[in-house]
Amino acid sequence: MQVKIIADSISPSGVRLTTMQLKYQRFFHSEVMTHRVFSRNASSSRAIPVAKVLEQVRNDPATPVEWGKNQAGMQARENFTSLDDVHKCQTLWLDAATQVAGIAEEMARFGLHKQIVNRILEPFQYIHVVVTSTEWDNFFALRDHPDAQPEIRELAKLMKEAYNASKPKKLLIGQWHLPYITEDDRHLPINDQKKVSAARCCRVSYVKHDGFRAEVQEDIILHDKLVTANPPHMSPVEHQAQCSEGDEWSGNFKQWKQYRKEIENMPIQYSLF
Repeated sequence: MQVKIIADSISPSGVRLTTMQLKYQRFFHSEVMTHRVFSRNASSSRAIPVAKVLEQVRNDPATPVEWGKNQAGMQARENFTSLDDVHKCQTLWLDAATQVAGIAEEMARFGLHKQIVNRILEPFQYIHVVVTSTEWDNFFALRDHPDAQPEIRELAKLMKEAYNASKPKKLLIGQWHLPYITEDDRHLPINDQKKVSAARCCRVSYVKHDGFRAEVQEDIILHDKLVTANPPHMSPVEHQAQCSEGDEWSGNFKQWKQYRKEIENMPIQYSLF
């Protein structure tokens, strides 16, 4: 698992807005999705080439962090701990990954699209996710807890440690929280910075799936395609937010005006080229 703070901002009245980039086992992604106060984007099985997913599954398969013994209830209160037992559990899991990878490769050779082939590989994939929120306490309380599934408990622990170690940047009223915007991007007009940030949140990275970093104009074009699509794809424009006053909510952010609301309230036409 990996946790990285991408942007961390705090308003004059002390409301903190934080964006994290996460990497974790895909098989518990649904647990993260239950927290509605989060704005998020994630890497998609439909977008990544099958060959790249197969390489990850074969060389670095996602695995459980504990090997719980079967019993009634949602929690495995006891784990396999002996070296022989743990080795057996690991071997069974890795054998499953190897067999599924072989079947997926056959499906790809037959000509099936990656949106089908990659689905059967998901239990062994990692997922990359960008998450932005003003509300973290409930997530930490629920997920960094003995009753939580071990994997999300470990993720929540790492996220809380990163959150507590990070020093948020003080922003003034009217300034923008812009994940993935670097100092080299600050010369751009603020509207372009918002677009570039949204495109990078959409990809959950500065780089494209081919491993090359996108040019600014590519980011702007991607943003414009997202928000002018029919229907529009608006989740990437939820991570950018303007520091504001009062205790009002904008979407799922408190005291920070989401860029999404700005777009929804003002019809925009873009020239795509």
